[in-house]
Amino acid sequence: MSVEAVYLLRKDQPGGAIRELDDVRLLSDVVTDDGDIMSAGSEGTVVAVWGLGEAYEVEFPEPMGALATVEAARIERIGRSVPRSTAAVRGPRGEDRPLPAER
Repeated sequence: MSVEAVYLLRKDQPGGAIRELDDVRLLSDVVTDDGDIMSAGSEGTVVAVWGLGEAYEVEFPEPMGALATVEAARIERIGRSVPRSTAAVRGPRGEDRPLPAER
């Protein structure tokens, strides 16, 4: 099963745990690994899950590539990213077909 298929199957699970590549929003200020302060409301992407979801490594777009380890209680999931590729899937007759568009 492809990575795309797995993400599509688990895409918008209500109440699902935060996973790698999920988009999140800070609920309170946090300090990045470089000492910058990211204010509540800042949005980023989860790049690692620590423990069983006790904390997350979050990458923020500004400042460029800022990383912070954030406790679970200090973030909320706002979106679920679905990796896409340009690969094709096989049709019932073996023909290549593009991956279906996301709904």
